[in-house]
Order: sequence, then C-alpha cells, then structure tokens
Amino acid sequence: MTIFLCGFMGCGKTTAGRLAAKKLGYAYFDTDELIVQKTDMTIPEIFSKKGEPFFRQIEAEIVVSLCEKNAVVSCGGGAMLNSNSAMTALKNDCVVFLDVPFEVCYNRIENDTNRPIASSSTKDELHKRYLQRYDVYMNNSNIQIDCSGTPTENADLIISAVKRGNYANL
Repeated sequence: MTIFLCGFMGCGKTTAGRLAAKKLGYAYFDTDELIVQKTDMTIPEIFSKKGEPFFRQIEAEIVVSLCEKNAVVSCGGGAMLNSNSAMTALKNDCVVFLDVPFEVCYNRIENDTNRPIASSSTKDELHKRYLQRYDVYMNNSNIQIDCSGTPTENADLIISAVKRGNYANL
C-alpha cells in the first residue's frame, strides 16, 4: 500500500515522509525529485521552459505510477489538484493531508528559490493559494493530521493514523 502525503508547500511532507518510510521499512519517493529525474531539469527550469501545465501532467503520471506499492510518497503541493490522480490514489491507497497553519508553511518557504510558485508570489498570493487548496486537500484525503509537531512526532502520527484507518497491515 502506498501512503501519499499531501499538503501545502512547507508543511513537512518530505521530512516526515522520509522518517515514516524508514520506520515502516517502506520505500520512500518524493514526486518533485522523480519529476526532476524524469525530465532532467530542475523544477524552476521546468516551469520556465515548459510551464506549470507540463509539470502538473508529469506529476499526475508519477502519482498514478506509484499506486499500490509499499511506499511513502511525498507529493508536491499541487499533486492532489489533479482530480484523476487524486481519485486514483484515494481508490487504491491512502492519502494523508498534513494540516499545518499557513504561517508555519510560509516561514519555511519564503526564501526557497527551488519553489517557483513560492519565489514568484507575494505572501498574500501564497495565502490565497493556501486557502484555495485547503478544501482540495481535505476532499482528496482519507486522513487529516495536525502536523504542527516535530518531524518525528509527525511521522509517528502518520503511521498511527494509517494503522487506525486499517489501510494496511503495518
């Protein structure tokens, strides 16, 4: 079973995801890293040369390709915006929304030049995007977790929630 982690940029998907995968003995994947490998371009290069729609298409293909594996997958902040890939992940596996307040996310991403959307947006624009995506994350996840704790605490919360949801024999 694949455990897909979704949430806004900077919510801790990568850090908590790596820890959860290690604790479970699962493989770990980051969709952004897989996109970079597949395209042989950095994320800023993809956005500037090919555009966001191209990025989202590759992202959706990768999400679908990772279904039904024993893995934890950190999805990019917009991965669950694609209704087809979100529904495929929900139908076949488990999608966990890491719910973190906007201010916490913003403090983590405000100077990150590897995030084209964050680096080209004002704080108000990012907050608006956060609010727009919040319901999408809620609607496209089986489990929602308040991940305001440490990465280790958050990884443990992810594992506990998935176990309680009877999604797999973890």
